[in-house]
Amino acid sequence: MTDFLIKGQSLTVTRQGRQILDHVDLQIAQREFVTLVGPNGAGKTMLLKCLMGFYKPDLGMVSIAPDVKIGYMPQSISPDAVLPISVQRFLSLNLKVTQQDIDNVIAETGIDGLLDSQLHNLSGGERQKVLMARALINKPDILILDEPAQNLDVSGQLAFYKQLEHIYRTRELAILMVSHDLHLVMASTQKVVCLYQHVCCSGAPQTITQDPEFIAMFGDDMARMMAVYPHDHNHDHDHSHHDPEGAGL
Repeated sequence: MTDFLIKGQSLTVTRQGRQILDHVDLQIAQREFVTLVGPNGAGKTMLLKCLMGFYKPDLGMVSIAPDVKIGYMPQSISPDAVLPISVQRFLSLNLKVTQQDIDNVIAETGIDGLLDSQLHNLSGGERQKVLMARALINKPDILILDEPAQNLDVSGQLAFYKQLEHIYRTRELAILMVSHDLHLVMASTQKVVCLYQHVCCSGAPQTITQDPEFIAMFGDDMARMMAVYPHDHNHDHDHSHHDPEGAGL
């Protein structure tokens, strides 16, 4: 058995002359919870697309361990009111799953009251629950989430991350998540990876807040808010490419 579920090596993507990813290395092990942070335009979504095989990098290689199943939860979907689809139908669309599999995720995510609803009529929080259920339905080894709470209000964000933590505790899976809400996942995540075209810094959440790259990217206030333990961690990166003013969480 490999020591990783999914691994990207030296992933490099250029679009229209602009560097999206620059020799990015990222590896997710079994049962690991990794949160990916960085300002808008840092390449976070592109990195996820490369790791899942949606997009082929210009350079580098993605390796996925044998028989690994990936559950994916996008930022959002825009269901078309002209082509209505019920929640019940959406859950199994183009998937080979049993009714028992469907029943299990319905109970786990608490969406039994939504099954007859049209997808386009759901609130943001309801839709995220349904997307989560679909991502879990094939019993994934790794759950990949792209800013899953972005369109939720504060109470919706708290409820979502509480549910995610419960799923992580009760299922034998790994999680890779892009999130701006690092302060809400501090207790759950084991590793934070800071991306701005390249991996600026990475480490445990308590240590990453002391890293000069993290502070340059997100500011002293956020770093202080999240710093739990003092830690000595030095980087010798060029800070000139950062824009701390425009890179708030």
